[in-house]
Amino acid sequence: MEAGENTLPNTVSEIELVVRNADGLHMRPAMQFVDVANQFSSDVKVTNGATEVDGKSIMQMSMLAATCGTRLTVRAQGDDAQDVVSALKELVEERHFDEPLPD
Repeated sequence: MEAGENTLPNTVSEIELVVRNADGLHMRPAMQFVDVANQFSSDVKVTNGATEVDGKSIMQMSMLAATCGTRLTVRAQGDDAQDVVSALKELVEERHFDEPLPD
């Protein structure tokens, strides 16, 4: 190991989430997702099928076009990977972006 090399372990945490709010991942919930992700230092990637985006970028998150029922894979890598995944799970699956569920 060379001097100055990062010696901290690089933790990876991954979870599959289901978008359940009635209007899906439109701009307001996408911004909430990005805001939560940016509270942590870990890199966050979000996958919807073949599309992978940066979970800290509102422009990229809007490209997912995730409607109600869409499954997203969230993968975080870094020192606080588990914390960011837990916070995003709470936002998406427990709080439902603070929006109504479909009837």
